[in-house]
Amino acid sequence: MNEFLEKEEAVLRMLKTVFDPEIPVNIYDLGLIYKVDLDEQGGCHIDMTLTAPNCPAADFLVEDVRQKVGSVEGITAVDVQIVFEPEWTKDMMSEEAKLELGFL
Repeated sequence: MNEFLEKEEAVLRMLKTVFDPEIPVNIYDLGLIYKVDLDEQGGCHIDMTLTAPNCPAADFLVEDVRQKVGSVEGITAVDVQIVFEPEWTKDMMSEEAKLELGFL
């Protein structure tokens, strides 16, 4: 596997360690991560959403993403953008998340 793919895989693994404090499922499996782009200089741009626009954990989640993704070897900067298009729905969750939360 090439270095770029390894770095991308490490970022995705790290995103799976970020949990909304009110939901026992990681933000990746919840479907809150819309886009992850890596650049040649080690920058990582992430578009993510929230389960609700007024989510009280928004600042915590963004900071947790920045710190954890920033700890990945080769990542030099992390830019997290909160987006609300498309609107998040339960259909965006992984099968594992739906099972964990009792939606299956």
